[in-house]
Amino acid sequence: MAILIDEHTRVVVQGITGRIGRFHTEEMISYGTQVVAGVTPGKGGDTVLDLPVFNTMKEAVAHTGATASIVFVPPPFAADALMEAADAGIRFCACITDGIPMHDMLKVKRYMRRYRAQQKMTLTGPNCAGTISPGRSLLGIMPGHIYLPGRVGVIGRSGTLGYEAASQMKALGLGVSTSVGIGGDPVNGTSFRDHLALFEADPDTDAVVMVGEIGGPQEVEGAEYVRQHMTKPVIAYIAGLSAPKGRKMGHAGAIVSGAGESAQEKIEILTAAGITVAPNPSCIGETVARVLAEHALLGRCSEVGSSPAVGGFSGATNPPIDHLQQHSTREN
Repeated sequence: MAILIDEHTRVVVQGITGRIGRFHTEEMISYGTQVVAGVTPGKGGDTVLDLPVFNTMKEAVAHTGATASIVFVPPPFAADALMEAADAGIRFCACITDGIPMHDMLKVKRYMRRYRAQQKMTLTGPNCAGTISPGRSLLGIMPGHIYLPGRVGVIGRSGTLGYEAASQMKALGLGVSTSVGIGGDPVNGTSFRDHLALFEADPDTDAVVMVGEIGGPQEVEGAEYVRQHMTKPVIAYIAGLSAPKGRKMGHAGAIVSGAGESAQEKIEILTAAGITVAPNPSCIGETVARVLAEHALLGRCSEVGSSPAVGGFSGATNPPIDHLQQHSTREN
């Protein structure tokens, strides 16, 4: 079992007729994702990559039974696309679009309050890389070949640092159950805390990696959840140790503007909550291996190929366990 998406998830691509939407739709299909339709207002009746295009999300869901969507809609119209997906009954939506105005996302957040918890759409992003359950389904723009199926969950504000964590883990024979990009904007759909709860309840996830950065309260809120509720080991990396206060670092939300938002403060709070923090990005994989070894989970988590292969995915040969043990005990 993975969280959010698996090989049975039926996906609608919002903005499929655009150049970027079409390109990543083809990539997702190649990976094995069940993309069943696209939506672009005014383009209903067309086809893209042999997929039907509908004018509205309600039409697409009614005809295909889709439960997930991915948004490649331009920023001025993206908020409406998100609310339309929620109204159509979509259960999980990944918004890739960057540059959505903050007030538009506040409108989306208010709009979502009308739904009861059991009916509410789970939204990741905006400005995120999407979600992947390796060997099962890809709903995003991640390079699928760097992910190995496994038992470590990944949650990241930064897409590229999430890729780096997965790549380092793969080199050590450690795979990922699901990797979730939550996005780097100040206002987004879900947080570290939301996905930590999902991973804690997932029987196929044994540990979780948090990839955070400066700015905002999400890492601190996640640390509090870990302290109070998590039974599984959590590893983290926080980007931006050298970032000056008041200056953006890449993402719109990566800016230190208040107490508890600097990288050093977050590292101290995470450590106090029992989370092991990697000292630099090149040590993420080794830190994961060391923590797994400390919890007697290394052998279990290095069993490659526990997920079904789809989309031409080929696993990787396990490195010997003693090799992983050497990495896990190396001093950082």
